[in-house]
Amino acid sequence: MTGYGDKDMATHLQDILRWHFGPGTGSPFWLKRKDSLGFDPLRDVVEFADLRKFPDLSDELRTVPVDDLKPAGSADSPFEVYESGGTLGVPKRVVEHRSRLEGVDWVETVLPAFGGGGHWLHVGPTGPHIVGRSVRRLAHLRRSMFFTVDFDPRWVKLLIRTDRRPLADEYVQHVLDQVETIARSQDIRVLFITPPVLEALCARPKLYGMLADRVTGIIWSGTSISGTSLRLLQTEFFPHAEVRGIYGNSLMGIAPQRSPEPGDTHPCVFRTFQPRSVVEVVDPDTGERVAPGERGRVLVHLLTRDLFLPNVRERDTAVRIVPGGPGDGDDLADVQPFRPASGAKVIEGVY
Repeated sequence: MTGYGDKDMATHLQDILRWHFGPGTGSPFWLKRKDSLGFDPLRDVVEFADLRKFPDLSDELRTVPVDDLKPAGSADSPFEVYESGGTLGVPKRVVEHRSRLEGVDWVETVLPAFGGGGHWLHVGPTGPHIVGRSVRRLAHLRRSMFFTVDFDPRWVKLLIRTDRRPLADEYVQHVLDQVETIARSQDIRVLFITPPVLEALCARPKLYGMLADRVTGIIWSGTSISGTSLRLLQTEFFPHAEVRGIYGNSLMGIAPQRSPEPGDTHPCVFRTFQPRSVVEVVDPDTGERVAPGERGRVLVHLLTRDLFLPNVRERDTAVRIVPGGPGDGDDLADVQPFRPASGAKVIEGVY
């Protein structure tokens, strides 16, 4: 499974750098900063490892005018604005024209068939998050009708952060009431859902009974899940369904669970859409790559014509898995929230 097509990393990287730092095609965000970087991106960045020369400017995405992010070479193209979940602070904003759709089209080719026909139900956030649009496209690529039950993950995080957990639990039940209304009359076969909401669904006997034998595919995403919980979902709660995870966010894009490979010791391993989205697993203190099998912080390099974001330290940690095929980045296993040394409270909530 690879996203390279007919381009290797060096060729792709040079194309992206010429685009974003070219005076006729680049974005104001990078052109304004080019002279203060301390190096020439078009001369001194030759290979993947050279991306470490760039600073992590992702915090500026919280306040930067989105017009500055749009490349001049795409001036006539319609762009969308999406936001991160805000787990570690004020949300960050990104712009997108085609790159995420290309990533979703790739994901569609690696997902199981999820046989049995029927419709898809997305139980999760839509705008300003990009995930709703992505799942809708996956369903349409499978020629399926698409249902949604929207929720606001920021509201749930606020309730938890302010010690109003009972209200957060009540909100989850409100979401599940809507799921039950749909499941009562519609032929739902594929669920896209977050692990906390899926676990709450399994705890409602009537709703679980409606879906247990009918659902042929479950895609979980948005928060972490333990290996024990994942095995229970696969073997006890939904033994007749294909259960697959997708890791991703507004900055890095989408990384589906890859097929098992010889030597795998983790039940779920994620792979990004290289060379457009490349991740490394690094020591949070030194920035150096950790050894295979060790846990480190996720470092993201987004390399698309829509947006160039190198060296972004993500909100997550993961176990580093060395890919079996071509690629400069790492595969990821056992993704968990990054907990800052400062002791700042990290809340996953329901997404």
